[in-house]
Amino acid sequence: MDYSDSRHKPHIIGKVFVVVFLIVLCILIMKKSPDPSGASLLSLHVPGMTHVLVTGGAGYIGSHAVLRLLKDSYRITVVDNLSRGNIGAIKVLQALFPQPGRLQFIYADLGNARAVNKIFAENMFDAVMHFAAVAYVGESMLEPLRYYHNITANTLVVLEAMATHGVKTLIYSSTCATYGEPEKKAITEETPQVPINPYGKAKKMAEDIILDFSKNSDMAVMILRYFNVIGSDPEGRLGEAPRPELREHGRISGACFDAALGIIPGLKVKGTDYPTRDGTCIRDYIDVTDLVDAHVKALKKAKPRRVGIYNVGTGKGITVKEFVAACKKATGADIKVEYLSRRPGDYAEVYSDPSKINRELNWTAHYTDLEKSLAIAWRWQKSHRNGYGSP
Repeated sequence: MDYSDSRHKPHIIGKVFVVVFLIVLCILIMKKSPDPSGASLLSLHVPGMTHVLVTGGAGYIGSHAVLRLLKDSYRITVVDNLSRGNIGAIKVLQALFPQPGRLQFIYADLGNARAVNKIFAENMFDAVMHFAAVAYVGESMLEPLRYYHNITANTLVVLEAMATHGVKTLIYSSTCATYGEPEKKAITEETPQVPINPYGKAKKMAEDIILDFSKNSDMAVMILRYFNVIGSDPEGRLGEAPRPELREHGRISGACFDAALGIIPGLKVKGTDYPTRDGTCIRDYIDVTDLVDAHVKALKKAKPRRVGIYNVGTGKGITVKEFVAACKKATGADIKVEYLSRRPGDYAEVYSDPSKINRELNWTAHYTDLEKSLAIAWRWQKSHRNGYGSP
């Protein structure tokens, strides 16, 4: 018996070796085979089809931008670490545009320079739309280092990757928070930038880095400083779905909708003693559809060795009390309002003078009916009580 077993051992070992070899070979073949999602197609340059890297493309604004770009026949790679974005938004976009080579999603953190460099090395990008950022004024006052790292340092990582891999066009998502609280209320692009909170300061630092780098390169740069974003996709495919733990820092529209849905007991308005017509802050509310249109126009108008800086707003200031009244009408809910003391880092009044973007990019805000924009967003919120999860 022992003799017989010893004779068969070499034969069995040989079979095991063959099986292992075939498994390894199959894995290698699969790795080299075309990606069914079309990711491998995005590593090639296709004449007439611009490939845009959209950072933060799973977020509220970023996902709406991806939708518009895909509708306009751009090829898109989304990079997002999903700390603020929603994989559900990506799934909606993938279902709408399933064709190979149109859309790919890469889970990655822009703070990881090695991962970012690998993404640029494996894809042929024509342009970058850089949305990815934490973006709450109140939170920035509590966690300033997080904001400087996430906004300023991560923008530097993106720029270094663009320089290394020869990507020449950048559309940068900035903010009116870089202006702080100017003396002249209708803000132009020439208004001095004196930010008063870490969010605005971090964005301004990122802008300064971009501008300094562009001076010695042939980059095409567009910086869009936009105001308070509201609304959602008019066809109801996408909406805003912040994480529950971030609701207290989020946009006033989100808080209004949460109150209307009964998720929170009421709306907290912080600050009633500002020097405005009713004592509450005045803001310029821009619909996300108009905002995305400004980004697409900026991308089309971007030119080598040129820097364009534009405010994106309606030019109309609305108080928080006026906003709440419009939200009550849009939702049909009797929202309870609690008035509290000011929030640190806020400013009394800020609204845009959009003359420059009107003139140079032929852009004008069309969704300027506040109640209608809120009603469109409200329809999505009602049918997505749990965001992109199950209703």
